[in-house]
Amino acid sequence: MHAPPAFDLVRTRRASLRRLLALARLRESFAVASPPSLRNAAVAGMQTSLALLIAVAATHLSPWAHMEGFPALGALAALFGRFAPAGRRMPVVFLAGLLLAASVGVLSAASIAGAAPATMLICLALLAGALTWLTNRWRLGAPGAVIFVFAACAAVGPVDAWRTVAARVLFTMAGAAVAWAACGATDRLRSEVPLPAAAGSDRPLPHQWIAAGRIALCAASAALLALAAGWPHPAWAAIGATAVMQGSHLHITMHRAVQRTVGTMIGAALAWGILASPPTFWPLLAAVVVLQFVTELVIGFNYVFGLICVTPMALLMTSLAAPASGAGMPMARVLDTVLGALVGIAFALVFSTLDDRTHLAVHHEMARAG
Repeated sequence: MHAPPAFDLVRTRRASLRRLLALARLRESFAVASPPSLRNAAVAGMQTSLALLIAVAATHLSPWAHMEGFPALGALAALFGRFAPAGRRMPVVFLAGLLLAASVGVLSAASIAGAAPATMLICLALLAGALTWLTNRWRLGAPGAVIFVFAACAAVGPVDAWRTVAARVLFTMAGAAVAWAACGATDRLRSEVPLPAAAGSDRPLPHQWIAAGRIALCAASAALLALAAGWPHPAWAAIGATAVMQGSHLHITMHRAVQRTVGTMIGAALAWGILASPPTFWPLLAAVVVLQFVTELVIGFNYVFGLICVTPMALLMTSLAAPASGAGMPMARVLDTVLGALVGIAFALVFSTLDDRTHLAVHHEMARAG
Protein backbone atom coordinates (compact mmCIF):
# COMPACT_ATOMS: atom_id res chain seq x y z
CA MET A 1 0.00 0.00 0.00
CA HIS A 2 1.46 3.34 -1.08
CA ALA A 3 1.68 6.29 1.32
CA PRO A 4 -0.45 9.27 0.30
CA PRO A 5 1.36 12.07 -1.59
CA ALA A 6 1.02 14.47 1.35
CA PHE A 7 2.87 11.99 3.57
CA ASP A 8 5.62 11.67 0.95
CA LEU A 9 6.08 15.44 0.94
CA VAL A 10 6.29 15.62 4.75
CA ARG A 11 8.71 12.71 4.81
CA THR A 12 10.85 14.40 2.17
CA ARG A 13 11.00 17.60 4.18
CA ARG A 14 11.92 15.67 7.31
CA ALA A 15 14.71 13.97 5.41
CA SER A 16 15.81 17.36 4.10
CA LEU A 17 15.86 18.75 7.64
CA ARG A 18 18.13 15.90 8.73
CA ARG A 19 20.45 16.65 5.82
CA LEU A 20 20.49 20.36 6.69
CA LEU A 21 21.39 19.54 10.30
CA ALA A 22 24.11 17.07 9.30
CA LEU A 23 27.63 17.73 10.55
CA ALA A 24 28.73 18.09 6.91
CA ARG A 25 26.70 21.32 6.58
CA LEU A 26 28.52 22.74 9.60
CA ARG A 27 31.91 21.85 8.11
CA GLU A 28 30.90 23.38 4.78
CA SER A 29 29.82 26.57 6.52
CA PHE A 30 33.35 27.15 7.82
CA ALA A 31 35.20 26.21 4.62
CA VAL A 32 37.54 28.93 3.36
CA ALA A 33 37.19 29.69 -0.35
CA SER A 34 39.20 31.76 -2.82
CA PRO A 35 37.46 35.08 -3.60
CA PRO A 36 36.76 35.80 -7.28
CA SER A 37 39.06 38.85 -7.22
CA LEU A 38 40.87 40.13 -4.14
CA ARG A 39 41.84 43.20 -6.15
CA ASN A 40 38.22 44.10 -6.89
CA ALA A 41 37.30 43.48 -3.27
CA ALA A 42 40.04 45.87 -2.14
CA VAL A 43 38.95 48.49 -4.68
CA ALA A 44 35.29 48.26 -3.60
CA GLY A 45 36.33 48.45 0.04
CA MET A 46 38.48 51.50 -0.63
CA GLN A 47 35.73 53.23 -2.63
CA THR A 48 33.08 52.61 0.03
CA SER A 49 35.39 53.61 2.89
CA LEU A 50 36.37 56.79 1.07
CA ALA A 51 32.73 57.66 0.36
CA LEU A 52 31.80 57.00 3.99
CA LEU A 53 34.62 59.17 5.30
CA ILE A 54 33.88 62.12 3.01
CA ALA A 55 30.08 62.02 3.29
CA VAL A 56 29.88 61.54 7.06
CA ALA A 57 32.71 63.91 7.96
CA ALA A 58 31.27 66.67 5.76
CA THR A 59 27.84 66.25 7.33
CA HIS A 60 29.29 66.25 10.84
CA LEU A 61 31.02 69.56 10.16
CA SER A 62 27.86 71.07 8.70
CA PRO A 63 24.85 72.59 10.52
CA TRP A 64 23.07 69.25 9.99
CA ALA A 65 25.38 67.03 12.03
CA HIS A 66 22.36 65.20 13.50
CA MET A 67 21.73 63.66 10.03
CA GLU A 68 25.19 62.10 9.69
CA GLY A 69 23.91 58.51 9.78
CA PHE A 70 22.00 58.89 6.50
CA PRO A 71 24.87 59.86 4.17
CA ALA A 72 26.66 56.83 5.63
CA LEU A 73 23.82 54.68 4.32
CA GLY A 74 23.95 56.32 0.90
CA ALA A 75 27.70 55.71 0.67
CA LEU A 76 27.00 51.95 0.71
CA ALA A 77 26.00 52.27 -2.97
CA ALA A 78 29.72 51.87 -3.72
CA LEU A 79 29.48 48.22 -2.66
CA PHE A 80 27.59 47.31 -5.80
CA GLY A 81 28.85 46.45 -9.26
CA ARG A 82 32.41 45.51 -8.36
CA PHE A 83 32.39 42.78 -11.03
CA ALA A 84 30.33 44.70 -13.59
CA PRO A 85 31.85 45.51 -16.99
CA ALA A 86 33.47 48.95 -17.17
CA GLY A 87 30.50 50.58 -18.86
CA ARG A 88 27.98 49.01 -16.48
CA ARG A 89 29.48 49.90 -13.09
CA MET A 90 28.30 53.48 -12.79
CA PRO A 91 24.64 52.74 -13.69
CA VAL A 92 24.66 49.98 -11.07
CA VAL A 93 25.99 52.35 -8.38
CA PHE A 94 23.41 54.96 -9.44
CA LEU A 95 20.51 52.48 -9.18
CA ALA A 96 21.79 51.22 -5.82
CA GLY A 97 21.85 54.80 -4.55
CA LEU A 98 18.26 55.33 -5.68
CA LEU A 99 17.12 52.18 -3.88
CA LEU A 100 18.93 53.21 -0.69
CA ALA A 101 17.23 56.60 -0.73
CA ALA A 102 13.86 55.06 -1.60
CA SER A 103 14.19 52.55 1.25
CA VAL A 104 14.80 55.34 3.75
CA GLY A 105 12.00 57.44 2.27
CA VAL A 106 9.32 54.74 2.27
CA LEU A 107 9.80 53.77 5.91
CA SER A 108 10.13 57.40 7.02
CA ALA A 109 6.88 58.24 5.24
CA ALA A 110 5.13 55.28 6.87
CA SER A 111 6.36 56.49 10.26
CA ILE A 112 5.08 60.04 9.87
CA ALA A 113 1.77 58.69 8.56
CA GLY A 114 1.24 57.27 12.05
CA ALA A 115 1.82 53.58 11.35
CA ALA A 116 1.82 51.39 14.47
CA PRO A 117 4.99 49.37 15.20
CA ALA A 118 3.52 46.17 13.76
CA THR A 119 2.41 48.02 10.63
CA MET A 120 5.88 49.52 10.25
CA LEU A 121 7.40 46.04 10.37
CA ILE A 122 4.93 44.74 7.79
CA CYS A 123 5.85 47.69 5.55
CA LEU A 124 9.51 46.81 6.03
CA ALA A 125 8.86 43.19 5.10
CA LEU A 126 6.91 44.14 1.96
CA LEU A 127 9.75 46.47 1.04
CA ALA A 128 12.24 43.60 1.55
CA GLY A 129 10.31 41.50 -0.96
CA ALA A 130 10.10 44.34 -3.48
CA LEU A 131 13.78 45.19 -3.07
CA THR A 132 14.74 41.55 -3.61
CA TRP A 133 12.79 41.51 -6.85
CA LEU A 134 14.28 44.81 -8.06
CA THR A 135 17.82 43.75 -7.13
CA ASN A 136 17.45 40.59 -9.21
CA ARG A 137 15.56 42.32 -12.01
CA TRP A 138 18.18 45.06 -12.37
CA ARG A 139 21.05 42.59 -11.88
CA LEU A 140 22.67 44.66 -9.15
CA GLY A 141 24.44 41.60 -7.75
CA ALA A 142 26.21 41.32 -4.41
CA PRO A 143 25.76 42.30 -1.62
CA GLY A 144 22.09 42.12 -2.61
CA ALA A 145 18.85 43.40 -1.14
CA VAL A 146 19.99 43.01 2.47
CA ILE A 147 21.87 46.34 2.24
CA PHE A 148 18.68 48.14 1.23
CA VAL A 149 16.74 46.47 4.05
CA PHE A 150 19.45 47.62 6.47
CA ALA A 151 18.99 51.18 5.22
CA ALA A 152 15.22 50.91 5.63
CA CYS A 153 15.68 49.73 9.22
CA ALA A 154 17.46 52.99 10.01
CA ALA A 155 14.24 54.82 9.14
CA VAL A 156 11.91 52.75 11.34
CA GLY A 157 12.15 55.22 14.23
CA PRO A 158 9.66 58.08 14.79
CA VAL A 159 9.68 61.12 12.50
CA ASP A 160 8.54 64.54 13.66
CA ALA A 161 7.76 66.28 10.35
CA TRP A 162 7.72 65.84 6.59
CA ARG A 163 10.79 68.05 6.33
CA THR A 164 12.64 65.38 8.31
CA VAL A 165 11.54 62.76 5.80
CA ALA A 166 12.83 64.95 2.98
CA ALA A 167 16.10 65.60 4.84
CA ARG A 168 16.68 61.88 5.41
CA VAL A 169 16.17 61.13 1.73
CA LEU A 170 18.32 64.06 0.57
CA PHE A 171 21.21 63.18 2.88
CA THR A 172 21.04 59.54 1.81
CA MET A 173 21.14 60.68 -1.81
CA ALA A 174 24.08 62.95 -0.99
CA GLY A 175 26.00 59.97 0.39
CA ALA A 176 25.12 57.99 -2.74
CA ALA A 177 26.36 60.87 -4.90
CA VAL A 178 29.69 60.82 -3.07
CA ALA A 179 29.86 57.05 -3.64
CA TRP A 180 29.11 57.54 -7.35
CA ALA A 181 31.87 60.16 -7.62
CA ALA A 182 34.38 58.02 -5.69
CA CYS A 183 33.68 55.02 -7.94
CA GLY A 184 33.89 57.14 -11.08
CA ALA A 185 37.26 58.55 -10.07
CA THR A 186 38.83 55.19 -9.15
CA ASP A 187 36.98 52.56 -11.16
CA ARG A 188 39.91 52.10 -13.53
CA LEU A 189 41.64 50.26 -10.68
CA ARG A 190 39.23 47.34 -11.01
CA SER A 191 40.02 44.28 -13.11
CA GLU A 192 37.55 42.60 -15.45
CA VAL A 193 36.32 39.42 -13.75
CA PRO A 194 33.31 37.91 -15.54
CA LEU A 195 30.89 36.22 -13.17
CA PRO A 196 27.77 34.11 -13.81
CA ALA A 197 24.39 35.79 -13.50
CA ALA A 198 23.08 36.19 -9.98
CA ALA A 199 20.81 33.43 -8.75
CA GLY A 200 17.22 34.15 -9.64
CA SER A 201 17.90 36.86 -12.24
CA ASP A 202 17.04 34.56 -15.16
CA ARG A 203 13.94 32.95 -13.69
CA PRO A 204 10.54 33.67 -15.25
CA LEU A 205 8.82 36.70 -13.75
CA PRO A 206 6.14 34.70 -11.87
CA HIS A 207 8.88 32.69 -10.14
CA GLN A 208 10.68 35.89 -9.16
CA TRP A 209 7.46 37.30 -7.70
CA ILE A 210 6.87 34.13 -5.70
CA ALA A 211 10.43 34.26 -4.33
CA ALA A 212 9.98 37.92 -3.37
CA GLY A 213 6.67 37.09 -1.67
CA ARG A 214 8.34 34.35 0.37
CA ILE A 215 11.03 36.74 1.54
CA ALA A 216 8.42 39.34 2.49
CA LEU A 217 6.43 36.78 4.47
CA CYS A 218 9.57 35.44 6.15
CA ALA A 219 10.84 38.91 7.06
CA ALA A 220 7.43 39.87 8.47
CA SER A 221 7.23 36.70 10.56
CA ALA A 222 10.71 37.18 12.04
CA ALA A 223 10.17 40.88 12.81
CA LEU A 224 6.72 40.37 14.33
CA LEU A 225 8.00 37.53 16.52
CA ALA A 226 10.75 39.82 17.79
CA LEU A 227 8.16 42.54 18.43
CA ALA A 228 5.93 40.11 20.32
CA ALA A 229 8.94 39.10 22.43
CA GLY A 230 9.41 42.74 23.40
CA TRP A 231 12.88 43.03 21.86
CA PRO A 232 14.05 46.63 21.28
CA HIS A 233 15.05 46.31 17.61
CA PRO A 234 12.62 43.86 15.95
CA ALA A 235 13.42 45.24 12.48
CA TRP A 236 16.86 43.67 12.74
CA ALA A 237 15.26 40.22 12.67
CA ALA A 238 13.94 41.10 9.20
CA ILE A 239 17.52 41.78 8.06
CA GLY A 240 18.64 38.34 9.25
CA ALA A 241 15.69 36.60 7.61
CA THR A 242 16.25 38.41 4.31
CA ALA A 243 19.95 37.58 4.29
CA VAL A 244 19.36 33.88 4.95
CA MET A 245 16.59 33.59 2.35
CA GLN A 246 18.91 34.92 -0.35
CA GLY A 247 20.62 31.52 -0.52
CA SER A 248 20.11 29.99 -3.97
CA HIS A 249 19.83 26.40 -2.62
CA LEU A 250 18.78 24.83 0.68
CA HIS A 251 22.31 23.92 1.74
CA ILE A 252 23.50 27.47 0.99
CA THR A 253 20.61 28.81 3.07
CA MET A 254 21.84 26.66 5.96
CA HIS A 255 25.41 27.87 5.44
CA ARG A 256 24.17 31.45 5.57
CA ALA A 257 22.25 30.84 8.77
CA VAL A 258 25.25 29.26 10.53
CA GLN A 259 27.73 31.81 9.21
CA ARG A 260 25.53 34.76 10.04
CA THR A 261 24.89 33.53 13.58
CA VAL A 262 28.53 32.78 14.40
CA GLY A 263 29.90 35.90 12.72
CA THR A 264 27.31 38.11 14.42
CA MET A 265 28.09 36.69 17.87
CA ILE A 266 31.82 37.38 17.50
CA GLY A 267 31.24 40.77 15.89
CA ALA A 268 28.76 41.76 18.60
CA ALA A 269 31.40 41.05 21.23
CA LEU A 270 33.79 43.38 19.41
CA ALA A 271 31.09 46.06 19.18
CA TRP A 272 30.32 45.71 22.88
CA GLY A 273 33.97 46.34 23.70
CA ILE A 274 33.93 49.53 21.63
CA LEU A 275 30.55 50.84 22.82
CA ALA A 276 31.04 49.97 26.50
CA SER A 277 32.98 53.22 26.89
CA PRO A 278 31.21 55.42 24.33
CA PRO A 279 33.77 56.72 21.80
CA THR A 280 33.70 60.25 20.48
CA PHE A 281 32.71 60.94 16.87
CA TRP A 282 36.08 60.82 15.10
CA PRO A 283 37.31 57.51 16.59
CA LEU A 284 33.86 56.07 15.86
CA LEU A 285 34.02 57.18 12.23
CA ALA A 286 37.57 55.87 11.88
CA ALA A 287 36.46 52.46 13.19
CA VAL A 288 33.55 52.34 10.72
CA VAL A 289 35.84 53.25 7.79
CA VAL A 290 38.46 50.63 8.70
CA LEU A 291 35.86 47.92 9.35
CA GLN A 292 34.21 48.64 6.00
CA PHE A 293 37.49 48.17 4.15
CA VAL A 294 38.43 45.00 6.03
CA THR A 295 34.95 43.56 5.47
CA GLU A 296 35.36 43.69 1.70
CA LEU A 297 38.80 42.08 1.91
CA VAL A 298 37.73 39.08 3.97
CA ILE A 299 34.07 38.36 3.13
CA GLY A 300 34.98 36.56 -0.10
CA PHE A 301 36.94 33.95 1.88
CA ASN A 302 34.03 33.10 4.15
CA TYR A 303 30.83 34.91 5.11
CA VAL A 304 31.71 34.43 8.80
CA PHE A 305 34.78 36.65 8.42
CA GLY A 306 32.67 39.33 6.78
CA LEU A 307 30.01 39.25 9.51
CA ILE A 308 32.66 39.58 12.22
CA CYS A 309 33.41 43.00 10.71
CA VAL A 310 29.94 43.87 9.40
CA THR A 311 28.26 43.47 12.79
CA PRO A 312 30.33 46.03 14.73
CA MET A 313 30.30 48.31 11.68
CA ALA A 314 26.49 48.21 11.48
CA LEU A 315 26.15 48.83 15.20
CA LEU A 316 28.61 51.71 15.10
CA MET A 317 26.75 53.22 12.13
CA THR A 318 23.55 52.89 14.18
CA SER A 319 25.33 54.66 17.01
CA LEU A 320 26.30 57.46 14.61
CA ALA A 321 22.65 57.88 13.65
CA ALA A 322 21.37 57.49 17.23
CA PRO A 323 24.11 58.17 19.79
CA ALA A 324 21.77 57.37 22.69
CA SER A 325 21.26 53.77 21.50
CA GLY A 326 23.59 52.48 24.19
CA ALA A 327 25.76 49.44 24.75
CA GLY A 328 22.75 47.09 24.85
CA MET A 329 22.65 46.93 21.04
CA PRO A 330 25.14 44.05 20.58
CA MET A 331 23.04 41.53 22.53
CA ALA A 332 19.90 42.70 20.74
CA ARG A 333 21.68 42.19 17.43
CA VAL A 334 22.61 38.61 18.34
CA LEU A 335 19.07 37.71 19.42
CA ASP A 336 17.51 39.23 16.31
CA THR A 337 20.06 37.55 14.03
CA VAL A 338 19.48 34.11 15.54
CA LEU A 339 15.71 34.54 15.30
CA GLY A 340 15.95 35.72 11.68
CA ALA A 341 18.20 32.78 10.79
CA LEU A 342 15.87 30.22 12.38
CA VAL A 343 12.80 31.67 10.71
CA GLY A 344 14.67 31.85 7.40
CA ILE A 345 15.63 28.17 7.54
CA ALA A 346 12.09 27.18 8.48
CA PHE A 347 10.60 29.15 5.58
CA ALA A 348 13.18 27.89 3.10
CA LEU A 349 12.36 24.30 4.03
CA VAL A 350 8.58 24.66 4.26
CA PHE A 351 8.35 26.45 0.91
CA SER A 352 10.99 24.32 -0.81
CA THR A 353 10.14 22.60 -4.07
CA LEU A 354 10.82 18.98 -4.93
CA ASP A 355 13.73 20.20 -7.07
CA ASP A 356 15.16 22.08 -4.08
CA ARG A 357 15.01 19.00 -1.88
CA THR A 358 16.38 16.77 -4.61
CA HIS A 359 19.31 19.13 -5.13
CA LEU A 360 20.01 19.00 -1.38
CA ALA A 361 19.90 15.19 -1.39
CA VAL A 362 22.34 15.02 -4.31
CA HIS A 363 24.65 17.56 -2.67
CA HIS A 364 24.52 15.62 0.61
CA GLU A 365 25.40 12.31 -1.06
CA MET A 366 28.23 13.89 -3.04
CA ALA A 367 29.63 15.40 0.17
CA ARG A 368 29.50 11.99 1.86
CA ALA A 369 31.20 10.33 -1.11
CA GLY A 370 33.89 13.02 -1.24
